[in-house]
Amino acid sequence: MKLDNQNYVDEAERVIKSLSKNQRTGAIELTTSKIRNLLSMSTDIYNEVIHDNQEHLSEEIQGRVQYLRLRVVYEAGREKVVKDFIEKAHIVELISAIGKSRGKLLLFCNYMEALTAYHKYQGGRDN
Repeated sequence: MKLDNQNYVDEAERVIKSLSKNQRTGAIELTTSKIRNLLSMSTDIYNEVIHDNQEHLSEEIQGRVQYLRLRVVYEAGREKVVKDFIEKAHIVELISAIGKSRGKLLLFCNYMEALTAYHKYQGGRDN
């Protein structure tokens, strides 16, 4: 998937609309707490990088990005609905593509925020 500053919001909307819904309630199966946990991890890194004007990420930040990828894979393995979300959103491959790029990291974090916002907007269920 090619993510850029012009399409990340539309892509987030498409992903959330494609998620499975509870047949009885119509609510998205992915809970708010699950998606917010992923957002929280990326936001912690974002908050450190946003004030640093270096073009390339430090080795410490690169390590944290790798740890984020590990945690995403772990969460995907715990629940089928989370795995479905992560695969449809291409989260693992987007994290892998960050490398040393500050710009790619910031775009990824914005994408995670857009996914969370559309999840809430589309009626994602709490807990």
